[in-house]
Amino acid sequence: MAIDRSKIKEEFIKLLEEDREFRYAIAGLLGLEEILKRIDKNTEAIIKLQEQVVKLQEQVAEHSRAIKSLQEQLIKHSEVIEKLASSIQAIGMRYGIFTEEAFREGIKYLIKDLLKEYKVDKWIYYDKEGYVYGHSSIIEVDVLVKDKEYILVEYKSMVDKSDVAELYRIGKLFEREEKIKPKLLIVSPSIRKRAKELAEKLGIEVKGKVVEI
Repeated sequence: MAIDRSKIKEEFIKLLEEDREFRYAIAGLLGLEEILKRIDKNTEAIIKLQEQVVKLQEQVAEHSRAIKSLQEQLIKHSEVIEKLASSIQAIGMRYGIFTEEAFREGIKYLIKDLLKEYKVDKWIYYDKEGYVYGHSSIIEVDVLVKDKEYILVEYKSMVDKSDVAELYRIGKLFEREEKIKPKLLIVSPSIRKRAKELAEKLGIEVKGKVVEI
């Protein structure tokens, strides 16, 4: 038996118009279906987001492991660099690699007791005849002054016999020009034994460690 769709449609419309409860029931069903569709879509979206979150967590874990590895390498490199720097510094102090200007500031503690009592001055003289170096040059040396006592001070990263002889000639030049006999002092962390022996013969005080090189 064939179903008359037009009659069913008419009856359905009529019920919607005349029966309020039926109309509400149909509306509820339609709304529920829409809600279920939206829930399904949201569920799919949540599942996709969860998958993405899992992937991101895996990537973060990978990155964390990589960062930790880099940090460990950096610590190792820092330790190596620190040891290398210490070695270079030790070699530099032993063989006089550091510049005297940088060293001058670093070793003032060696004469801090003198600085408490003496005024620090500088003697600058144009040695035209070349008495000190064998040619004309400007002589510049630090002078510690207390009353009538003068101490000529040389700062060296490494002291050898030539440095001792140089200060000795500067002292003689100072005495000749200023009519004052100064005391002579060389400050260094590394003084060769032969330089120490010459300094003792010439009456020059040396302050620092004597090395057998």
